[in-house]
Amino acid sequence: MKIFVTRKIPEPGLKLLRKHHEIELNPHGRVLTKEEIIKGVKGKDGLLCLLTDSIDRKVIESEPNLKMIASYAVGYNNIDVKAATKRGIPVSNTPGVLTDATSDMTWALLFSVARRIVEADKFTRAGKFKGWAPMLMHGQDVTNRTLGVVGAGRIGTAVALKSKGFNMNVLYVDEKKNETLEKEVNAKKVTFNELLKKSDFISLHVPLMPSTHHLIGEKELNMMKRNAVLINTSRGPVVDEQALIFALKEKQIFGAGLDVYEHEPEITGELKKLDNAVLQPHSASATIESRTKMAIMAAENMVAGLKGEIPNNCVNKEVFKER
Repeated sequence: MKIFVTRKIPEPGLKLLRKHHEIELNPHGRVLTKEEIIKGVKGKDGLLCLLTDSIDRKVIESEPNLKMIASYAVGYNNIDVKAATKRGIPVSNTPGVLTDATSDMTWALLFSVARRIVEADKFTRAGKFKGWAPMLMHGQDVTNRTLGVVGAGRIGTAVALKSKGFNMNVLYVDEKKNETLEKEVNAKKVTFNELLKKSDFISLHVPLMPSTHHLIGEKELNMMKRNAVLINTSRGPVVDEQALIFALKEKQIFGAGLDVYEHEPEITGELKKLDNAVLQPHSASATIESRTKMAIMAAENMVAGLKGEIPNNCVNKEVFKER
């Protein structure tokens, strides 16, 4: 069968696909336009896409023989799953394999903001360091402080568990009680408002959906402590970026560490100018090991789906019940 891959992924994944099927790979080192994706999908049985690709109803319905969509990502809000399900097309994602990489990046951002690492690096490289000074580059303590985790799924749980070495008080918000966190780090399930008011560090780990769009806005930022640090490695639109910029400029909170942005890949110019914001290029899962595992998992999902089998990470298994 024939598969269209919208962007080059690590070779082990491509090798697995080539072993079973014929693939056409996006020759450009950039995100494709919708028209280019539709052109690429023409005559194909499978589509392996990225989070940066908009796989809407128009794309899905453009090729009558399309049998499988495999996403090289955990999130799949970029895919119209309902439209795919209506067509009987399985959709898969790549959960689990990037949990440690993303939770590690969360901690890297947390420490970078708390201890002003990026700002201090720029200061030092600019030749401004003239020796130790008692008032130079004051940051925030991390040990013995309160960590608030919004969304205690795989990644949120991993982030909270890694706080154990810093003897932190852990609060979390989730629909379900997290027995692991409550047992391992004595975490407490609280209301969203309580978490905002009591946490020194707030880390976001929720999927993007109507209920989480602008979950953090002006009202929520005003509820946070003035020394609070906000970390977002989930999805950009979960945070109202303009409200965050205002809060950072006015020192309503201490700082923010962001790996994702509301209008990605566009980043508001004002945000780039702020010393109390540490910015990453949506690279939380970007370790050699994690990205390779993601490629292999996406390829395995694709191969299984094209065989008519249920992929291990199928997000719409109901399509198989209707067959």
